[in-house]
Amino acid sequence: MRLLLSLIAFGVAGTACAAEPVTRGVVPVSVAGDEKAGVPPEYRLKAEEFAFESRLKYDLKYSGVEVVAVTFPTALPSAFAVNNTVYCEYFRPKGMAKSGPAVIVLDILDGAGVVSRGQAMWLAVHGVPAICMTMPYYGPRRPDELTDGKQRFLSMDVPGSLEHIRQCVLDSRRAVAWLAIQPEVDPARLGLLGTSLGSFMGGIVAASEPRLASVCLLLGGGGLVEAFADHPQGVAVFAALQLMGLSKKTLQGVVARVDPITYAEQLKAKRLLLIAASRDDIVPPLAMRQLWRATGEPKILWYDATHVGSAQFVFPMMNAVLEHIRAERGK
Repeated sequence: MRLLLSLIAFGVAGTACAAEPVTRGVVPVSVAGDEKAGVPPEYRLKAEEFAFESRLKYDLKYSGVEVVAVTFPTALPSAFAVNNTVYCEYFRPKGMAKSGPAVIVLDILDGAGVVSRGQAMWLAVHGVPAICMTMPYYGPRRPDELTDGKQRFLSMDVPGSLEHIRQCVLDSRRAVAWLAIQPEVDPARLGLLGTSLGSFMGGIVAASEPRLASVCLLLGGGGLVEAFADHPQGVAVFAALQLMGLSKKTLQGVVARVDPITYAEQLKAKRLLLIAASRDDIVPPLAMRQLWRATGEPKILWYDATHVGSAQFVFPMMNAVLEHIRAERGK
């Protein structure tokens, strides 16, 4: 996906807007549909409004896109103050004549924002607003290692990692709530795009947010314990865990709450597009096949590539995503 750097390079050839005024407001949160949609209790928001601040960050004159910096408080405060502010960038097409679909974009494991920003830029250039959210313990949300130790979104601290994922899901729901009230956005046509780690998080977010109608999951999957048990990267780990008395069944129980396949029934209610690499050497292709079957065999696209090598297909992938997001429900 590093080829998307070209999109960033062409896009940021605009004017930084550091002196732009700050807009402040509040976002209403409705949870009326959570129970009916089967949203897991741990991923339900409180029915309370939250404050936000936004300002124009870049005016990308040549691409016809504005980038707006958005911040709001986390929905699940942690012990680290720096992690309790959520940072987003909203890629807004200029001059939209009427409201239309919009997307939340979730990043890959490295969290540098190169992939998510590139994808958001692609969507915005083609008339679809998109918001990128910095996940917990990434970028400006990462505590100082000298004073707070090494804090990461995912680590060997399983209970801590599970709580970080919960925070990510709830913060993503707040980002969707903010997105839904933008004047150029049709709140009935909200979507999600997640790649690699963002695909795993995206599966949970989509299952937990009733307003997300169109969902695109790239280079991910479900049934993670089963998929990784015989994978070269997982064999040694699983062998060590078994020596510690942790069976595959026990691990499945631990991982279930953060495995997209657990929420297959909720995902069946979405317009789902899956994109996978047939020679994926990071996420076993079995994981995507399992999620595809569990979610009712939605549209799936396979590319003859490895995980990172799928970057060579970035343009057909993003064209497929754009077509999927633009399509009306039922089409």
